[in-house]
Amino acid sequence: MSEDPALPGPDQMRISDADREQVAQVLHQALSEGRITITELEERLSTVYAAKTFGELKPVTADLPGTAGAPSTALQPASGRALGLPDNRVGGHPGSAVSVGVMSGAVRKGSWVLPPQHTSFAFWGGAEIDLRNARFAEKQCTITAVAIMGGIEITVPDDINVDVTGIGLMGSFMLEDKSDAPPAPPTAPTVTINGLGFWGGVVVYRKPAAPKDAPRIES
Repeated sequence: MSEDPALPGPDQMRISDADREQVAQVLHQALSEGRITITELEERLSTVYAAKTFGELKPVTADLPGTAGAPSTALQPASGRALGLPDNRVGGHPGSAVSVGVMSGAVRKGSWVLPPQHTSFAFWGGAEIDLRNARFAEKQCTITAVAIMGGIEITVPDDINVDVTGIGLMGSFMLEDKSDAPPAPPTAPTVTINGLGFWGGVVVYRKPAAPKDAPRIES
């Protein structure tokens, strides 16, 4: 009886045109920063567009910041995050720029696109923003959260970067890290959360990212 053929490892997985374009973006960025020359860019792009597997792509960016030392077992076809490529969650039509809870509640969660600037306001009410299944209109987004005698809860996945700079005045504005994951790579989206908690509170929870096969629910 013949044995079943061995499954290919991550390095042997076939790549798509989108994967090649993501690596090309990294190389063009490296050129603009003066890390590689035009000649090197042309040589590496030739390798990129001739590559058929992830293993052939890895050496092309191995000496660039944020891309070296990625374990081959972490490679994810199409996402390219383990290769230090641009995050494929960036882009899309921005969702609402405001969420307001005045003596009521407002919720933004499920599958939606965080705009470059989103303002959340709660007065004698509450607001909930969950980014674990969200996309990001731009790599750098900002949420301005203002809670006055109310509360705002913001949940961010642990595979993006978050910077909390708000102020609590007779209230609180804080980050609670509920994940043991290391910091996200620099290629991941970054969300800056600022604002004010006045006689109220703004709490940012950093939690494990939603499973890739989790249902995406519109709200």
